[in-house]
Amino acid sequence: MKDIVEECHITRQTFYYHFEGIPEMLRWMLENDLEILMEQCLAQKDEESALRYLLTVAISLQPYVERSVQTAYGKEIEKLLSELIDDFFGKITARTGRYAHLSYSERKFALRYHGSALLGILHGWTSEDTKNIDEIVHNICMIQQGKIRPFE
Repeated sequence: MKDIVEECHITRQTFYYHFEGIPEMLRWMLENDLEILMEQCLAQKDEESALRYLLTVAISLQPYVERSVQTAYGKEIEKLLSELIDDFFGKITARTGRYAHLSYSERKFALRYHGSALLGILHGWTSEDTKNIDEIVHNICMIQQGKIRPFE
């Protein structure tokens, strides 16, 4: 806390007027940055371009995210990132009409499933994956569209 108020040239009282604590400040910062990222993703020409943009940004931020997750606020950061991914897939599927035939709870679960899968892919991301990002993005989109069916 001391470092934050000194760096920002504010008093502790001013900080606590705006935020309940450091986790609340982190949430505010991430939500603002993530909203801008979401707008940029959804401004892409198609679903694959949007996903590729999101993955490219996520990969470039990976070292910072890994360090942040190792702090005392790691759980909050992980939760926010998970919410971002879920929100991304929710907006993409709303735009494409995908999963419209599902009930609300089924659609919500499917989006959570895809979001968790993407977070898992990012967690194990390698330099080889970076070389093959176009193929990975294409395959993710094909799975989501039901065009790749791994269980048949």
